[in-house]
Amino acid sequence: MAYHVPVLLSESIEGLNIQPNGVYVDLTFGGGGHSRAMLEKLGSRGRLFAFDQDQDAQANAINDKRFMLIRGNFRYSRNFLRYHGFEQVNGILADLGVSSYHLDTPERGFSFRFEGPLDMRMNQRSKLTAAKVINEYAQDDLTRILKLYGEVQMAGRFAAIIANEREKTRIERIEQLAELLKPAIPFKVQSKTLAQIFQAIRIEVNREMEALKAMLQNSAKSLVPDGRLVVISYHSLEDRMVKNFFRFGNVEGVEIVDLMGNRKVPFEQVNRKVIVPGEAECQANNRARSAKLRIGRKL
Repeated sequence: MAYHVPVLLSESIEGLNIQPNGVYVDLTFGGGGHSRAMLEKLGSRGRLFAFDQDQDAQANAINDKRFMLIRGNFRYSRNFLRYHGFEQVNGILADLGVSSYHLDTPERGFSFRFEGPLDMRMNQRSKLTAAKVINEYAQDDLTRILKLYGEVQMAGRFAAIIANEREKTRIERIEQLAELLKPAIPFKVQSKTLAQIFQAIRIEVNREMEALKAMLQNSAKSLVPDGRLVVISYHSLEDRMVKNFFRFGNVEGVEIVDLMGNRKVPFEQVNRKVIVPGEAECQANNRARSAKLRIGRKL
C-alpha cells in the first residue's frame, strides 16, 4: 500500500533522543516509515509499540520481536500500554498528517479529486461518516465546523447550500458534494476551498481535535522524566494546541500558576522555534509543505 513518505524523518527521530534499550511509541503507524527508523535506533532489549485505528495499516506490520502494532485510536494509548505492562515509556511520536494512501483511495472518500462515497473514517468500525455529517448535522453546526476546522471563508454560505440541497436529495457521494459547491467558489481558489471543506468534515468525522487533546494529556502521564514527545502537525489549529500544551500545560493556552507564582507545566520545549521541512524536502514531497514539528521534554 502506498502510504506517504515520512515527513521530517531525521528531525523527528533525532528529537526522540532514542535510548537503545528504551520503550517507544509511534502513535500514527500508517505505512510504518517512522517506526522502521525508530527500530534502527533500538537495541535488542528496546521495545516499540505502534498504534493505528485503520485496519488497512495492519498490512504494513513489521516482523520484529521488539515491535507490536495495536489497532486503536491513539487517544487510548495509555490504557493499551498499561494493559501490556508499561506504565511509562521513554518517547512518543505522533505524525498527525493524513497519509497518501487515504487521500488517493477513492472508496475511502477523503479527497474531492475522485468519485466515491462520502466516508472519511480513519476507523472503519466507526458509525459516523462524512455523509452523516453532511446530511444530518444542523446548518449552524456545519457552519461552525467549516469555519473552525477548515478556516473556510463564507462557511455560512456553503452550509446553506448543503442544507438546501439535502432537503431535495440525500448527499452521499464525493462528486455530488463537489459539483454542488463548485458554482459558489471562484475558479482560481476552487481546489483550495474544496480541500479546506473536505478537511473540516474529515476532522469532525474522526473527532481529531478531541483525540489530540486526550493524546497530549495522556502523553504527559505516560512519559518518564526526560522522555520526549515529538508531534508533527499540518493544520494551524492542531499546531496551536500542541504549542499551547508545551507552553502552558493545556491546549487552551491558559496560564496556571501555583501559590508562589510558578507556572505548572509538564514539558519543556526542546525547540523554541518550530521546525519545518527544508525546500528540498518540500520539492520532493509536496505534502510536507504545511508540516510543523514540535518537541517536548518531560519535566
